[in-house]
Amino acid sequence: MTYSQWKWHRPLPRTVWLGVLLAGVGLIFVLSLAIGSVSIPLPEVLNILLGGIPTKPGWRNIIWQFRLPRSLTAMLAGAALAISGLQLQTLFCNPLAGPFVLGISSGASLGVAIVVLASQQLGLFYGDLGIITAACIGAASVALLVIVVARLVQSAIALLVLGLMFGYATGALVNILLQLSSAQQVQQFVIWTFGSFGGVTWVQLPLLATGVGIGGAIALISTAALNVMLLGEVQAQSLGVNLARLRLLVLLSSSLLAGIVTAFCGPIAFLGVAVPHLCRGMLRTADLRWLLPGVVIVGAGLALVADLLSQILVRSSVLPLNSVTALIGTPILIWVILRK
Repeated sequence: MTYSQWKWHRPLPRTVWLGVLLAGVGLIFVLSLAIGSVSIPLPEVLNILLGGIPTKPGWRNIIWQFRLPRSLTAMLAGAALAISGLQLQTLFCNPLAGPFVLGISSGASLGVAIVVLASQQLGLFYGDLGIITAACIGAASVALLVIVVARLVQSAIALLVLGLMFGYATGALVNILLQLSSAQQVQQFVIWTFGSFGGVTWVQLPLLATGVGIGGAIALISTAALNVMLLGEVQAQSLGVNLARLRLLVLLSSSLLAGIVTAFCGPIAFLGVAVPHLCRGMLRTADLRWLLPGVVIVGAGLALVADLLSQILVRSSVLPLNSVTALIGTPILIWVILRK
């Protein structure tokens, strides 16, 4: 192999990869503002974002009132689920672990179902904060149960199966609540389970951003300890890692991230599992110091792509977001399983 051929096949530096990914997310973000039922030229989009006067006055309302909060929500949700999945896969040493696979998202859905459906039956007012709290408590309850079981079960496959069982159990409880609810309540909840980034307003967006920021900060604090966990629990303990404290931090972070996203956007599947594997393949490392910013960027970009596809694949309607994320995530998971 000549020097020029070696140079061509040499992997890109990780800093370059992160820069390329960040630029790609920026491009997708602008496209998400331009493409939709009403197409807006890219120069007009940039003009509106910079405070200029658009050619058509209605374009400003479309971008500022609908598309911009939707795109920001998609980026926050994708980054949050990706961080949660990366932490859980590292903590449990399981490549298929994630907030949806291990039942954490289902626990958040159960919390929301209890608050929304039961409160409507009793005539109580719950508000955004009540939904967020219920989702986080439901997610934390299942995450705590998974962590307790993980200490008793050594097999990663057994833990994965048990996580799926927890998800089925919480789903059964949700179905019981739905059976006891009115047809209108059932329809609203079923539509919520499809997943959507379009229901978050400018008033709700700061709550979502704050929750994702806190969860991300906790994840950043636990990065060094999780890196040591790559060597195994015994080795991590011998190097001074407090496993109880680490599990608690991961529990808090993953539950908050998955819970708040589920509260506002519904149970979004596959992003939390697929994104960390994409980043490991592109960055060619298991070091969380590189993977954490990587999953934030890729998670935000992949969520934007999924949301964009859900709007443009069928002109007459908007596809369920979970259907699109499943079509994106399933090939990645199949590749991981076959590779392992």
